[in-house]
Formats: sequence, C-alpha cells, structure tokens
Amino acid sequence: MLLHEIGITLIPGVGDINGRKLISHCGGVEAVFKEKREALLKIPGIGSATVNSIVSQSVLKRAEEEIAFIEKHNISPLFYLDKSYPRRLSHCADSPMMVYYKGSADINSERVVSIVGTRRATDYGRRICNEIVEELATINVLVVSGLAYGIDTCAHKAALKNNIDTLGVLAHGLDRLYPADNRNLAKEMGKQGGLLNEFLSKTNPDRENFPKRNRIVAGLADAVIVIESAARGGALITAGIANSYNRDVFAVPGKLNDKYSEGCNMLVKTNRAALIQSAADVILMMQWQPESKKPSKQRKLFVELSADEEKIVEILKEKEGVHIDNIVMKSGFTGSKIAALLLNLEFEGVVVSLPGKMYRLN
Repeated sequence: MLLHEIGITLIPGVGDINGRKLISHCGGVEAVFKEKREALLKIPGIGSATVNSIVSQSVLKRAEEEIAFIEKHNISPLFYLDKSYPRRLSHCADSPMMVYYKGSADINSERVVSIVGTRRATDYGRRICNEIVEELATINVLVVSGLAYGIDTCAHKAALKNNIDTLGVLAHGLDRLYPADNRNLAKEMGKQGGLLNEFLSKTNPDRENFPKRNRIVAGLADAVIVIESAARGGALITAGIANSYNRDVFAVPGKLNDKYSEGCNMLVKTNRAALIQSAADVILMMQWQPESKKPSKQRKLFVELSADEEKIVEILKEKEGVHIDNIVMKSGFTGSKIAALLLNLEFEGVVVSLPGKMYRLN
C-alpha cells in the first residue's frame, strides 16, 4: 500500500487534486496502478502521457528507494486517507496527498498556531515574538513555523524555551536542512516537536517549493499570526492562503514608516487580519480561555438600549459567539440595520466583534 501511496505522488502531471480524482475513480490507490489504459484515458484531466507513466509503473522504483530512506530514519509517511494525517490540513482542497513527519509532537493538537514573519526580523519583532510565545505557554498549543531565518527561528526557539511543542515545515527533503545554521535547532525540535514536509529525500530547497511549504503552514493551524512583514514576502503569502482556508489571521502592527511593518499594517487595513497586541488577544478572540479562567461578562452600567438593541442582546445571550448572518435571520432586521445596531452596541461596550463576522456580548 505505502509503495503505491508514494508512487502516485511521483506520477508526472498528477498533482494533489488529480491524484485524489484518480484514487476516487479507480476505487483505491493500488487500483490506480492496476487499471487498464483505456479506462484511465476516460478520466477527465488525465492525458496519455500521465497514463503511460501509470501503466509503466516506472515511479514505483523511486518509491521503493524512499521507503528504504524513511524506514532507516524513523520517518512517518502520512497519506491523506490515514487517520493520523493532519486533520486540519485534510480540510484543504489542495493539501498534499502525502506528508512526511519526524518528531514527537501531536500534529493534531487541540490548538495549533502558526507564527510567520520576515527573515530580517528587528529587535521589536523578536521581542514581540518572544512575548507572544511565552503567553501561549499558558494554554495547550502547538507552534508551527517554517524554520527560516528571522521570525520563524525566533518562534521555534521561544517555543522550546517555554516548553511548547514546535513543528517546522520544510521546503525540501528530510535528508537535508535549510538554512544549515538551524541544524542544531532542528535537532532540539525533534525532542519537543518535529519536522514535516511533502517532499521526498534528495529534494533541494528550490524557490517553487516555498509557496507549497507556506500552504502547509497555513493549513495545519487554527490561527496564523504575522509578526513583521514587508509589503511583499512569504509571510503575506501564508496569510493569504490562510484567509482562503478560512483560518483566523492576526497581525502585529508597527509604525507607519517601518519597512517590516508595512505588510502587517496592510493586512489590518484591508481587513485580512485582526490587529493584536499580545497572545492574550489571540486567546480571547479564539475563545481559548480555560473555562475556570474565563472573565465574567460585565456589561457597561446604565446603558439605555432601544427595543431593537435589546433584541440583538437577547440573541447574543444564546451562545458565546453568533455570526452576523444568524443575527439577521433571527432578528428579522435587514443586514444594514443589523450592522448599524452592532456598531452602536460596540461603541457602548455591550458587544465585542470577533474574526469571521462573529459577535458576542462583552
């Protein structure tokens, strides 16, 4: 089975989406390699060159080599149909069919946060990163990043320092490490976290591999935190992918004239990320407070509410967070009227807005 699972990822012209299509059409991964040429040619999107590769089974020899490598180095291959495959990643349409994992952390941890940012981190960025990770140590969380220079390295090191499991997602094979300066850091992470990728051994950290790596960083997480980013860069790519996956994205703001705060400020300005000043903001907005430590809800005293506002408050009393569409449906008011009422309730300190157009009582 593993031979064919790795093999299907090696077929030229077959990506993660078409690979799933092949498996679904044929009834299983082994069945793909046993299917007749005529039947394969009838599958939409599967051309003759791809069919030739499947029928010849030439990719299976390389798959055998990889099996020998992963067995020798105690690497876990996780196929998308396996129960152990990262469950958050499995919800992403373009997630890799196979990932390779070496480590000790639970990659399906209860809470997962990805922290990304510039490779040219400033003292400000490193300080904020350390403070955020230290605060995250108060909850059960897995910290994910890309093991690159700058904010990535800072996040991993801060996690280790605070006894938090941390996972590095790589843009190359597990037989090498880039950047090489992080080799000792990667070894430490193996004892308190791990390394994960989608690439076979002997794969170099080529430029086209990094956006693929970024989608895994985004897909593995419940929330993505951007700490320092220029107007362009990998961190913004990761944030954009996280948005497309409906992940919560948070950004640490900076001064208007700081080059490595331009990206974060833009994310906030364009409503693609919620502004945060600390991990406490993330914990609050993600509703990750321990039940015993949740702050008691205290409404602003002596606020006179209209009948319409009272109706909104009654709807929000039903549960911790309510989507604006549900408020519209239950109230019978128009969307524009609801928006105006919620805005006024926010000004009065009665309502708090959450990421994803969710609202709760303060």
